[in-house]
Amino acid sequence: MMTDHLLRKYAPIPAAGWKQIDDEAKDRLTARLAARRLVDWSGPHGWTHSATNLGRTTSLETAPPGTKFESVVARQRRVLALSELRVSFTVECSGLQDAERGATDVDYADLDRAAHDAALIENRAVFHGWPEAGITGIVESSSYPSLTLGRDTKAYPHAIAKATNLLRQAGIEGPYALAISPEGYTRVAEATESGGYPLREHLTKILGGDIVWAPGLDGALVVSKRGGDFILDVGQDFSIGYTRHDAELVTLYLEESFNFRVTEPDAAVVLTDG
Repeated sequence: MMTDHLLRKYAPIPAAGWKQIDDEAKDRLTARLAARRLVDWSGPHGWTHSATNLGRTTSLETAPPGTKFESVVARQRRVLALSELRVSFTVECSGLQDAERGATDVDYADLDRAAHDAALIENRAVFHGWPEAGITGIVESSSYPSLTLGRDTKAYPHAIAKATNLLRQAGIEGPYALAISPEGYTRVAEATESGGYPLREHLTKILGGDIVWAPGLDGALVVSKRGGDFILDVGQDFSIGYTRHDAELVTLYLEESFNFRVTEPDAAVVLTDG
């Protein structure tokens, strides 16, 4: 979503260059935004969306100065404010000129770095929280003692089955998904069981859902995909804005505003590496 505050019209970037940059950013973000594959999405509500109504209040113990309070009940509505995320990157002017000529191999290495950083921040906030932003992550919210996944893939089916059983006993329906760190994902992808049967296929049958490569997650999580348990509230979805330029470089940024909340702590089981 593009708004005036992004100042894109002031950038010395032709239409072909903007299209390439937007497409490259989308491609590089999509694979890395693992948390979005596991939680409910609310939005995008736009840049002016500032907070989420929590449906709760805090009692106010005093009235404004100079007023009486004996017969008054006063409460303040509670909200969860959105936080803004901005990650800068640069693009070479010569590359943008090449894009206008039809080049499709422009160097967007710094954009790739920015997309990695931005996705990691969102993932970490969802999985492990962001205390300063008022966000408690899924790992910290889980109401179960953590289980051990370890590094021996032979034990993975038992650990995943135990996690899904905990969820079922709590009345949390599936399908379930396994979010796992990149290192753990590689172990699963490379492992086979007796007879050469891929471990990945066995685990997806236990889960009834996906295995998600999750940068920013320590260990793993088994979560319900029934919906309504985890909500990512987005004001402005990832957009690209303009900062400044000189004869050689254009400085741009990736920007997002969001918050996250867990509405059902029973809907996730944490698995540790050991």
